[in-house]
Amino acid sequence: MTETPTLYEWAGGLAALRRLTTVFYGHVLKDPLLEPVFRDMDPGHPEHVAVWLAEVFGGPESYSRDHGGHRHMVGRHLGRAITEEQRRRWVNLLFDAADEAGLPADPEFRSAFAAYVEWGSRLAVMFSQPGREVTVPEPMPKWDWGNRPPWQPPSD
Repeated sequence: MTETPTLYEWAGGLAALRRLTTVFYGHVLKDPLLEPVFRDMDPGHPEHVAVWLAEVFGGPESYSRDHGGHRHMVGRHLGRAITEEQRRRWVNLLFDAADEAGLPADPEFRSAFAAYVEWGSRLAVMFSQPGREVTVPEPMPKWDWGNRPPWQPPSD
């Protein structure tokens, strides 16, 4: 591989992220701590999150174009008062869903994936607290490998 792939490419593209969010939200709706938060979730929510993750991980900029970008995503969390316990459960279920959906298990990918999930979920908690407002444009996050390229098996 001559060029380092994006996290989006390494994950398997939009199809892989759709598998992830479908599996994940199926579990969320069965979870006693998270189900009340997502009970009235739009049926298109898993698809929107897959498109969001695609853009964040270096894929097409469809979420910004079709759904309003980061400012819109932040706005979806306002007033929800997400607790730290709910955040941790959400993170753990997402990591389990990544395994179940067959996302790459190499440590470099999972490290980058985990870093984004931790960062994003902590912002969601922060923006969800009572009285928070989106007062400035929020830039769309772009996540990558950090300073490590993806692991490659030795060539024969």
